[in-house]
Amino acid sequence: MMKQTGTIARRSPCILLPNFLEPDLVVKRQEALAAARLRMQEELNAQAEKYKEKQKQLEEEKRRQKIAILTNFCLCEQQELESGASTSSTVPKPKANKKPLRSGGYNPLSGEGGGTCSWRPGRRGPSAGG
Repeated sequence: MMKQTGTIARRSPCILLPNFLEPDLVVKRQEALAAARLRMQEELNAQAEKYKEKQKQLEEEKRRQKIAILTNFCLCEQQELESGASTSSTVPKPKANKKPLRSGGYNPLSGEGGGTCSWRPGRRGPSAGG
């Protein structure tokens, strides 16, 4: 009986090549992989187109809303100007019986003005003690 030495050199070359290294299978596997990648890329491109179309629709809707808001604002402003032009010809007269809120000589820093609270600055110099 012969001992196996563990070397692969004695084995036949067909045994050395596993199934995944056969040229026909490798080509078929690469073609299937390329086809799968192409399908995935086409799906991704389709999704990107849908997304772009949706974004265009959203932007168009926002633009329409802005136009509607501005048109409404301009119409309201124009109506106010038209209604304001008829009433602006009569200028309201200021009321003669208004009282001033403070007397003319009011100065909050001086403490004058007849208020119940007044502030006076402290004495200069060192404080007593110490």
